[in-house]
Amino acid sequence: MKKQKTKFLCQQCGYESVQWLGKCSSCGAWNSFVEEKFSVQTKTCSTARQLTGFSSEVLKLNDISVKDFSRYQTKIREFDNMIGGGVVPGSLILLGGAPGIGKSTLMLHISDALSDQGIVLYISGEESLSQVKSRAERLKVKKDNIFLASETNLQNIVDAINKIEPRFLVIDSIQTTYHPELTGAPGTVGQVRETAAELLRIAKSKNITVFLLGHVTKEGDLAGPRVLEHIVDTVLYFENERQHTYRILRSYKNRFGPTSEIGIFEMNSTGLREVSNPSLIFLGERVMNAAGNIVTVAMEGTRPILLEVQALVARTAFGLPRRMVSGYDANRIIILIAVLEKRLYLPLATQDIFVNIAGGVKVKETSVDLAAACAIVSANSNFVCPKDVIVFGEVGLAGEIRSVALVSERLAEAEKLGFKKAIIPKGNLKNLSYKGKIETFGTETLDRAIKILRN
Repeated sequence: MKKQKTKFLCQQCGYESVQWLGKCSSCGAWNSFVEEKFSVQTKTCSTARQLTGFSSEVLKLNDISVKDFSRYQTKIREFDNMIGGGVVPGSLILLGGAPGIGKSTLMLHISDALSDQGIVLYISGEESLSQVKSRAERLKVKKDNIFLASETNLQNIVDAINKIEPRFLVIDSIQTTYHPELTGAPGTVGQVRETAAELLRIAKSKNITVFLLGHVTKEGDLAGPRVLEHIVDTVLYFENERQHTYRILRSYKNRFGPTSEIGIFEMNSTGLREVSNPSLIFLGERVMNAAGNIVTVAMEGTRPILLEVQALVARTAFGLPRRMVSGYDANRIIILIAVLEKRLYLPLATQDIFVNIAGGVKVKETSVDLAAACAIVSANSNFVCPKDVIVFGEVGLAGEIRSVALVSERLAEAEKLGFKKAIIPKGNLKNLSYKGKIETFGTETLDRAIKILRN
């Protein structure tokens, strides 16, 4: 008879403790420890948990062939470009996002596209077969090469894989799948870690591309232990809310392609439709004669996207002014406000300031600094920025404008949408290879950029 023992696991990082702790000493999370039971025999014999063996012989690097590394095209251009040109055989891809944002819908579209190149096994642990079939009919997915199963037991999933021998496997979701030799409930740290490790062995040993759909916590992070993101090859994440019409899918990790790439999709009655020109979409409802609105160019991976930066400055009704930011780093906006007060002597200490990136996009690069600062000055002074001007550059604490990367690509994208002038850092004018029609104005200081914009 197996002897049962108890341990406490942090649901954020997987740290183990013999007693319950209010705060995890590893990741610092509060109230994250959950009690789990395990048997001594299963704990000491780790090979008993492995359902699939995976190993390879030792070879010279020159003797290894890469002919099986050719990517599978999904014919969904936004998705293929985001992951580096297509799906890599034998890779493990994790797709996360808020409930109802479109993870299962996107996977049915991808399954439909990949079914032309091999058998797709779709495992649903949250819906019945008839429910998945109903969604597939609405999305017009009727391929004979797609097999469905409603299963959460990992042993039965492995048996189905050995029987059907698919080329692509979809697990919806990893939090509902459980290992039969573990006593923890599905979704706990131990279950997620062991099931993901087993699916990794299946992907590498059988050269099957595996898609894992994952839940998120109330903080917006992927549920389960942090080791889950280290096990997989690619992490894709829907970063905006389901209330937005346009869904933004971002690559946070990719062993076979660039990171920080995004794919933009539009949700409609027939599923997710890819958006080929996101700059035109984000600027489609732009108000031309309103103060505090200006256009910038942000780089999302290797793609330049034109975005509208909006600012609103109003007198505060309380003693402490509010600073509210959507789509950009709030700390950067606070720094920009301090620079405007100190270097340009603007009276912003008694003003409520609101900054928004239109369209629901979350921008991380600092090239948006200059556009955000100009938008705040425009809203405070109540002057309208010219509609045919774009602005980008990083702002330093001394009010200087610092150079940014990929200036030629930004200007070329702006020229496609009819912009005539651009205010850019002066340091980027030295080796600028852009030969288009946009007239560029270089500036070294924030004060100079405002003067150029107003004149």
